[in-house]
Amino acid sequence: MPLRVPAAEDERFMREALRLGEKAALVDSTGGPFGCVIVKGGKIIAAGSNQVVKRKDPTWHGEMEAIRAAAKARQTFDLSGCTLYTTSEPCPMCAGAIFWARIDRVVYASTIADALRYGQFDDQPIYEDLAKPIAERLTPAVQCLREEMLELWRRYEAKADRIRY
Repeated sequence: MPLRVPAAEDERFMREALRLGEKAALVDSTGGPFGCVIVKGGKIIAAGSNQVVKRKDPTWHGEMEAIRAAAKARQTFDLSGCTLYTTSEPCPMCAGAIFWARIDRVVYASTIADALRYGQFDDQPIYEDLAKPIAERLTPAVQCLREEMLELWRRYEAKADRIRY
């Protein structure tokens, strides 16, 4: 069941995400105007901002930083019961991380189209590429040593004490 949150609370947490995005883009110049906070039980448990330029790391998006911080703070990879507030609709990478973290709800300020229009951040080719069969994607992918990997998978499947996630 989706979390029910008053609009005033959404606005309060989004303003913090916006503050972080503004600081990243216009004050510190660490990357684009992407800020994020993760909230549980009405309290911010983690925050992040775009650090791609500063860290020279294409994965250092605000959502990724916040998810890592929340998981570390809570000592779990399962962020069920949390809401993620972000200044822009999540890119495919961040959407994947949100899914795997089991975050219950996402609140965003601007759209992917806005990010393209105002910042030239173009996610559309990623979505189009992911919709293609793997052999037709822009980045060539070649399968290698599948049987050896399947043996590893079988051993992992049989591991009695594996932690499921």
